[in-house]
Amino acid sequence: MNRNQGNTLRKAFSITIPVLMGYTAIGLAFGLLVIHSGFPWYLAPLTGIIIFAGAMQFLTLGILNPLVTFPELAVITFFVNARHSVYGLSMLDRYNASGRYKPYLIYTLTDETYGLLTSTLPPDGVDIPRFYFYVSILNQSYWVTASTIGALIGSAIRIDTTGLDFALTALFIVLAFEQIKRVSSFVPVYIAAACGIGALLLTGPENMLILAILFSIGILLLFRKRLSS
Repeated sequence: MNRNQGNTLRKAFSITIPVLMGYTAIGLAFGLLVIHSGFPWYLAPLTGIIIFAGAMQFLTLGILNPLVTFPELAVITFFVNARHSVYGLSMLDRYNASGRYKPYLIYTLTDETYGLLTSTLPPDGVDIPRFYFYVSILNQSYWVTASTIGALIGSAIRIDTTGLDFALTALFIVLAFEQIKRVSSFVPVYIAAACGIGALLLTGPENMLILAILFSIGILLLFRKRLSS
């Protein structure tokens, strides 16, 4: 690794420290839940490598049973991860210039990585595609490592896992506040909050996310000229 690559890696690591702290707690919780749900320890790192979608990985523990058919699994996965198509579109311009890194960047675009890359400008003097790659692979390595450790601990020691699944929600809240602190107008924030409350009242907590996203996008598109003026 040359000096420029080392500098890029150091810069990427410095901005991923909040995710490191969050993923350590959440990954440990996920690893413990893997064992608590009756699965072998290696499912934790395996899902972190193959799936790498925090919310979907937690949900996977509840749907990996013979009673869930493949079509049902496909539909659940689509709706849980549909939000990725919404914010993924905003990263196309950045990722189009990423060359050989592009497939991996698309694959590892989680909520946390998106939050970091959209709220932090690449530091001066770094290779930007490589910077994006380092941020993405560091975040994935945090998750895989922590979840593996959690699963191994759960295999050796019996631990009460009540409430551990809230860890992912807690990290989302922190990242949302980081995003809100950097916006120039709070109107979209108010719209999103109102849509979230409306969707919650209409559908309940289990199905409100997709509806809230669709409501928010529709209103923002409808009033985009007024909001941008």
